[in-house]
Amino acid sequence: MDEIEIVAYDAAWPDLFEAEASALRAALPADAVLEIVHVGSTAVPGLAGKPIIDIMIATPDLGRARACFPGALEPLGYEFRRNNPDPERLFFVKGRPPRGSRRTHHVHVCADAAALRRHIVFSEHLRADPQTAKAYEALKRDLAARYRHDREAYTDAKSAFIVATLERIGAAG
Repeated sequence: MDEIEIVAYDAAWPDLFEAEASALRAALPADAVLEIVHVGSTAVPGLAGKPIIDIMIATPDLGRARACFPGALEPLGYEFRRNNPDPERLFFVKGRPPRGSRRTHHVHVCADAAALRRHIVFSEHLRADPQTAKAYEALKRDLAARYRHDREAYTDAKSAFIVATLERIGAAG
């Protein structure tokens, strides 16, 4: 079962991101990648989170990415989730529960610079504001207990906190 688990921050997470970003850069056409960014809780030192490295890739052409990224990322162990509810993003998962291995990485691909910037600003704010980071961690722990087997509900339930935080710091747009 693919359970949601929140664990203490692991100092290895930035290195795991760097190693994966290098592998992604090597696998993908250079002109199809604008930026590769570590996002999510694993990008915030000291913040507990799911032990899954979240990576966002900005691409200049989502259609081209949709055509070439699945084949390029499959040899790295990524599964393309064609049924992603957000049509403006591509979503890939490394690790395939319940087939024996746990999720280790998520790759989100978008052509929306504003969406990428919101992820970066939220992570930067959590790094700079320990009080908000602590509140976010408490929320995630509570939601993980409530939605242990419902990843979509867990993610949706965090959205209000993220949006409110971005609005409070003037970065919602």
